Amino acid sequence: MSYLTETTDSTKDLHVLHPDDAGYDDELAGFQTGFAQRPAMIVAARSTEDVIAAVRYAAHRNLPIGVQATGHGLPGPSEGGLLITTKRMDVVHVDPRARTVRVQAGVRWSQVVAAAEPYGLAPLNGSAPGVGAVSYTLGGGLGLLAREFGYAADHVRRLDIVTADGRLRHVTRESEPDLYWALLGGGHGLGIVTELEIGLVPVRTLYGGSLSFDGREVDPAAVLRAYEAWTRTVPDTLTSSFGAVCYPDVPELPPHLRGRYEISVHVAHTGPDGDRLVAPLRGLGPVLTDSLRLMPYAESHTVHSDPDVPHAYYGESAVLEELDVPKATEVIARTGPDSGALCVLQIRHLGGALAQHAPNSVPYREGRFLLGLLTVGGREEARALLDPAFALLEPVTIGRALNFAFGAGDRTEGLYDAETRKRLAGLKSRYDPANLFRRNYGVSA
Repeated sequence: MSYLTETTDSTKDLHVLHPDDAGYDDELAGFQTGFAQRPAMIVAARSTEDVIAAVRYAAHRNLPIGVQATGHGLPGPSEGGLLITTKRMDVVHVDPRARTVRVQAGVRWSQVVAAAEPYGLAPLNGSAPGVGAVSYTLGGGLGLLAREFGYAADHVRRLDIVTADGRLRHVTRESEPDLYWALLGGGHGLGIVTELEIGLVPVRTLYGGSLSFDGREVDPAAVLRAYEAWTRTVPDTLTSSFGAVCYPDVPELPPHLRGRYEISVHVAHTGPDGDRLVAPLRGLGPVLTDSLRLMPYAESHTVHSDPDVPHAYYGESAVLEELDVPKATEVIARTGPDSGALCVLQIRHLGGALAQHAPNSVPYREGRFLLGLLTVGGREEARALLDPAFALLEPVTIGRALNFAFGAGDRTEGLYDAETRKRLAGLKSRYDPANLFRRNYGVSA
């Protein structure tokens, strides 16, 4: 690791790594292993001041800038430019009276859950505790309790961001309403958020977990039909998803998963009568596993039990105005045991508070379901599987979801409706006219 002292407006030393330096590859390592970013320079930021100095350095030389915390949602491979890693910026501070938490750019949701739990509070985190809180929220943040409380972005009070001019801005809805609107839903395209303050919710426990069925013993189409009908009967306090995955028969997996074709429903509910609400699902066939129970929120990661081992993956999503069960069933068939690939399908029930207006750029709030597909393996094989599957859903698709575009490269069409895209592009011209922040997902001017 070397040090950079030649900055435009600052003499503060920065921790810097170049491709030939020891530790360069370790600094780049993240959850996504399917492709590599190879920046000409990495700045391992430890503070907001480091980020300011790095942005000023890059702006003076017109270097493209990327940012990485955990490496879950990288858009694709890249060469050159400057990458700012923020994993060392990991301070969390809970204000129990205000029911808020301040998180720095490198904080993971597991840290926030642990910090809020002693006060009987919970963040609006997603299913995977290792995901970075800031990037997740900038992309909207579709969490475990989303139908009751909305997107995580809807609860942000303040953002600290370093824009392309090297200026640190403290952004609230009142102080800079346009920038506030754009950041929450617009991703990393307007600068680097070094800290945000977000509201917590008074949730100490939830009824949650999953039911899984053997996809070779039950009809996946029948389970999906029953699930879609069931979602029309549940209260907004219940957020759920339907899943299908065929595990390969390989020794790297636990014995009970090898070769298993699993159809599942995942549930998180904060209201009463959880067992009564899910009773119709339990009758759909022989249950492989039933983990539904009343649990402390600190155990909410077990609702989905997402893998925590870095691996290669590509994924895409479609926000659906309605769930076309026959077409979705065909997608399940194409991505099941006969596909020859490890493909994870998930259909998330939307609506409830997610449909409510908020002063941010999170689009497609009218959607009723979000269908996501993720494959493990190479990009070309993934596209050959994903593209035809999503083509089947085009008649009921209204857009894509930013936080579920895994390895989509510079493909941004469909991430926003036309009006939102136009407004974001105008703000991009205003705050980043040279398009310095182009190594993460975002709208170009």
